[in-house]
Amino acid sequence: MHGVRLPEGAQYWIEIYPYDNELRVTKKNGAFVFDGDFGPPPEEGLEWPPFRTFGREYYTYQLLLDLKVGKEWAVRTEPHPRFYTDTTDTVPVAVPALLRTEWWPMIAFVVFKSPAEGRTHIFRPGEPMLQILIVPVTGDFALVPMEEEEAAEREMRGRRIHASRPALAADSTWTSDTDTVFDGTYRHLLRAAKAKEREG
Repeated sequence: MHGVRLPEGAQYWIEIYPYDNELRVTKKNGAFVFDGDFGPPPEEGLEWPPFRTFGREYYTYQLLLDLKVGKEWAVRTEPHPRFYTDTTDTVPVAVPALLRTEWWPMIAFVVFKSPAEGRTHIFRPGEPMLQILIVPVTGDFALVPMEEEEAAEREMRGRRIHASRPALAADSTWTSDTDTVFDGTYRHLLRAAKAKEREG
């Protein structure tokens, strides 16, 4: 994965598949096939195995994870970032969901999108199966026009970065096999911004 922005996007709390057994979820003739040897339930009264059909196009995983965040925050589940770079169609696709943990003490289950007909999602020990983010409980955002002075300042900043790019990217420029040019300008500026923050 090239650059800093994509890895930074993946460095939030990531839930790891907690079992020692591999599970394969396949769609055959419109029905789910759960293939995995989980053995006996790890504790009495636990629904086992922890996967269930959820309608025709979804299935669930019994997570039983208690996360508590502040009253102004919520827990959001999303597909793990590796889903977006996967070329095999085997990475599980967690359905985004928002949970308010101030009064709800348990993430009982997570919903996953069905694989396409004939395809298989694979849950492997140690491989992340979803990403968990901590977000504001209410998305109270509004798009407003940028002040003219601020817009001009940001345009000037962009021009300065563009003019400095050959020097900033001198040791980090590469061309992909599709002739797209990448460089480390963003990474260099991020490093400088973090150093400035540390200096106060």
